[in-house]
Amino acid sequence: MAITREEVLHVARLARLALSDADADRLREQLGDLLEYMKQLDGLDTSGVVPTSHAVEMGTPFREDTVLPFGDPEAILSNAPDREDGFFRVPRIIED
Repeated sequence: MAITREEVLHVARLARLALSDADADRLREQLGDLLEYMKQLDGLDTSGVVPTSHAVEMGTPFREDTVLPFGDPEAILSNAPDREDGFFRVPRIIED
């Protein structure tokens, strides 16, 4: 499948890339080669292949939600560069 220089430049504009003439010609050739290689997949018989979202069956990545003790607040706040009344003190980011 051939790709035109104008298509390469259009995609480059969408990606906000500035391409030189040499780069555009090189990418046109490389993308054309890639599309020709991918065209080989059209010849594969995939009628017996079940669609999947993952090649390897995966279980759920979530764990049970359990309540655990928070830990020692003083130890956690010991790393705070600035604290006030048992809380981290951070710079104001919202102006009045």
